[in-house]
Amino acid sequence: MSDLIPTPDFPGIRIGKEGPYGPAYADYACRCGQSASTTDGSSAEALVQDYTDNHGPAHRNEGRK
Repeated sequence: MSDLIPTPDFPGIRIGKEGPYGPAYADYACRCGQSASTTDGSSAEALVQDYTDNHGPAHRNEGRK
């Protein structure tokens, strides 16, 4: 699974869950150099929102009106 971990060279976001009762996890890496990760289920949603608002999709939309 290590080939699915985002890196600045291969940016993106990864979201998952360790089994049916385990906490959710998330991590991301962006071309801008920022990265974050969490293994706390309650923080995973916040991390996804941060990525969406400030990195991946936000960077693709820069300069568009």
